[in-house]
Amino acid sequence: MTVSIYRATQSFPREEIYGLTSELRRAAVSAASNIAEGRGRLTEGEFRQFLLLAQGSNCEVQTQILVAKRLGIGTTKDLDEVQELSVEVGKMLSALIASLMAKS
Repeated sequence: MTVSIYRATQSFPREEIYGLTSELRRAAVSAASNIAEGRGRLTEGEFRQFLLLAQGSNCEVQTQILVAKRLGIGTTKDLDEVQELSVEVGKMLSALIASLMAKS
């Protein structure tokens, strides 16, 4: 998802480099980084907490994609692809979180 967001935002207008482009990229990297950092923690509780943070970042991605679509920034094809990936990531995170909570 993160790589797709970087590719999709390459077509965003230059004036968005410190706006929507930066925010989308930051949220996508944050989601992936929180998953990785959480996996490196010592307990499943800590892992779950970082997964929840990743889920929040993924929700930011979804919101920012909607904003980009409504403003007509980027290509519909790219934004639709990124949106589908974000929804899939959200489903995977929800399932993993639920699995960890069931163990508790």
